[in-house]
Amino acid sequence: MAGILWLASYPKSGNTWLRIFLANLFADSQSAFDINDLGRFFYGEMSADLYENVAGKPVAAMSDYEIHQLRPRVHRLLTSLRPETVIVKTHNAIAMRDGIATITPETTEGAIYVVRNPLDVVSSYADHYGLSVDDAIDAMASPENRVATAPSAVFQYLGDWSGHVRSWSQADGLRCHVVRYEDLSNKPVDSFAAITAFLGMKVPRGRVRRAVRNASFNEVKRQERKRGFAEKSRHAEAFFRQGKANQWRDNLTPEQVERIVASHGGTMAEFGYLPRD
Repeated sequence: MAGILWLASYPKSGNTWLRIFLANLFADSQSAFDINDLGRFFYGEMSADLYENVAGKPVAAMSDYEIHQLRPRVHRLLTSLRPETVIVKTHNAIAMRDGIATITPETTEGAIYVVRNPLDVVSSYADHYGLSVDDAIDAMASPENRVATAPSAVFQYLGDWSGHVRSWSQADGLRCHVVRYEDLSNKPVDSFAAITAFLGMKVPRGRVRRAVRNASFNEVKRQERKRGFAEKSRHAEAFFRQGKANQWRDNLTPEQVERIVASHGGTMAEFGYLPRD
């Protein structure tokens, strides 16, 4: 039985981009991979189907407590779905909730964690969840922040942004490759090549470049305009919005920047995110 390689991040930090790159890498085609076919290679830990399979009843008939008690069984189920390593998306922080781990250690092989400047995350987070920026700032500072259960997905425990980042990047005994969204954007070939090395793949540089090109923001934006994207929130006009670093300078007020830095300054400093001004 294989284990789980987690693709983890706080929401709106680049998890989808990472999966699209890996899909293009695995498919190894000259043409871009269909962004609506990511399920060919990846699973989502939050998928309601998994919990309903284990429980034998719909998630609508279960409390969040009942759902969370099922997580270890769902994670074991995921490891049985492929003979090799199973790659699974999650937005959960690593934490103990009601005596159950959000990420089951016994089924975990490792993780790739994408971190992004919270000054940029907050606007995308607000757009995705239908919040004001100020409410999104409050949510990202709350230790109890979570994504609620919906018909197609069970709840995910996020906690505050800083705690989420530390839970993965500083997890004891976890083989984890941490990558900054900004490096994926500014140095995509080098950054994605480092991810393939972490996966133990010997990939020619040209294949990495092709996968980067086929996963470019312009390409995924083109696909979403043409065919839509299954992961788009009902609150947002589009899933792929701007795709650039440091958009916060145009999107946030000085007061909003101060609030975010006041909540997360220590962790931001560790990753080079504190504004120089």
